[in-house]
Amino acid sequence: MGFGGISIWQLLIVLVIIILLFGTKKLRSLGGDLGSAIKSFKQSVREGEDSVANDTDTDNTTIEQDDLTQEQAATEKDKHTS
Repeated sequence: MGFGGISIWQLLIVLVIIILLFGTKKLRSLGGDLGSAIKSFKQSVREGEDSVANDTDTDNTTIEQDDLTQEQAATEKDKHTS
């Protein structure tokens, strides 16, 4: 038994019929198009993850800078009140 009740011989017959109908050139170009689509999809996902990571780092840096600014303001206020 093969995949889901389909034997290897049945798969080979279907493959031969597909090759006869479409030809090897069309199937090759279809495979190349599919490969490039998957490659660009993976690249887009990677870029999306990188931008999310950069946004998180930027947000943390902004919070740290805000904390420093508040500490400096409190220090300046203490200097003026003393």
